[in-house]
Amino acid sequence: MTKKNTFHLVSLGCAKNTVDSDSMAQLLLRDGYRSMDDPSKAAVLIVNTCGFIGPAKEESYRVLGELAESKLDGQVLIAAGCLTQRYGVEVAKKVPGIDGILGTRRWMDIVQVVKEVRKGKHPEPIYHLPETATVGTDEYDALRVSVAGASAYIKVADGCRRPCAFCAIPLIKGTAVSRPVEAIIHEARTLRDNGVRELVLIAQDTTDYGHDLGMKDGLAILLEQLTDAVPDIDWIRVMYSYPGYVTDRLIEVMATRKQVLHYLDMPLQHAHPKTLYRMKRPSNMDWVYKTIGKMRETVKDLSMRTTFIVGYPGETDEEFQTLYDFVKEIRFDRVGTFQFSFEPGTTSAPLGDPVDAAVKQDRFERLMELQQNISLQVNQSYVGKTLDVLIEGFDNGISIGRSYRDAPEIDGMVFVEGKAKVGDIVPVRITGAMAYDLTGSLIESNLIKL
Repeated sequence: MTKKNTFHLVSLGCAKNTVDSDSMAQLLLRDGYRSMDDPSKAAVLIVNTCGFIGPAKEESYRVLGELAESKLDGQVLIAAGCLTQRYGVEVAKKVPGIDGILGTRRWMDIVQVVKEVRKGKHPEPIYHLPETATVGTDEYDALRVSVAGASAYIKVADGCRRPCAFCAIPLIKGTAVSRPVEAIIHEARTLRDNGVRELVLIAQDTTDYGHDLGMKDGLAILLEQLTDAVPDIDWIRVMYSYPGYVTDRLIEVMATRKQVLHYLDMPLQHAHPKTLYRMKRPSNMDWVYKTIGKMRETVKDLSMRTTFIVGYPGETDEEFQTLYDFVKEIRFDRVGTFQFSFEPGTTSAPLGDPVDAAVKQDRFERLMELQQNISLQVNQSYVGKTLDVLIEGFDNGISIGRSYRDAPEIDGMVFVEGKAKVGDIVPVRITGAMAYDLTGSLIESNLIKL
């Protein structure tokens, strides 16, 4: 039986979407709603969809379809997020049973949409897709964060002004909109007061932070002000940086501000200039080599994550080989690889999807096998060293956590013999290495007696 003024929210896609989901939940809770884990007990069902690439869209349709089919009398289903922003009417046609449609640019109107949908039966879904160029900045004092244990994401900006040919994000979100430094610092202090030890800064492009506010080197300035304002936050991690915009000042901040982790996520997407040119990505590989060299020289224990696309339209065997050789030479700590996903409406759409699926799969497997061996060798170099580990769980005599080298959800873990307190950052002596994870033992003084 459903309970009045209750909701069940499913969040799909990336961490940036999770922040939007948690912000919507905050607004509903403030309005008197209660969150329910069991969808059959909730009066309002909400799916915050992802519409970035084909597999993500398919998952969104599947989840919406399952909830629509199992919907009980008195329940309403709202489709929100990126998929609905881009394909609103089409989503409602594909999934009969949706009662409301809310785009990602107006996520902050969730309470208004829920009230409208619940007024009574409607012959058609309620559409809330107002014409607006960018994601709204009237956030109703919702914290733009998502907390998981002692770690939390903070969204510092939304939207994107980069011209990447394969990406639909500017179509979905609009151009980049940075949030005020003061708001981000307020959220950081609130998170600190609630026991958070790690802040993960996210945006479509963190290195573009502040451009629309008239700031030069905005990310570096933000990090300087954050570390001054919350010196007792242990770790600050930067995700989603953009090639060509990792400045000398940013590198210096990473090297000198101890709270800023020596970790950088910089999706490069490819390594052959011709492929990058077709992608409308920065194609100056000299800059990439020079900057990575400078970063590794300045930040001695730097851990780098990147992302590549294989099978992009026109990618020849020679172009893929250049990418393969680049990965082999640079030896990144972490690499994510995706097969090209055709997205209608993007500037790459006229190129079609000419690379055979079997060729894409082969290139994907070859690149990941190469990186798996590299990751194993890099991990093995940490055996015998001591790393600080943020403990996130305990099971069967093993504490589980992450080092500075491991971003939440996407990187590896450190499995530690013995019990340490969840939420603590403790020194761990590394005793073993696998391709993606490490094993270790607690320094005796940090053991909790069982």
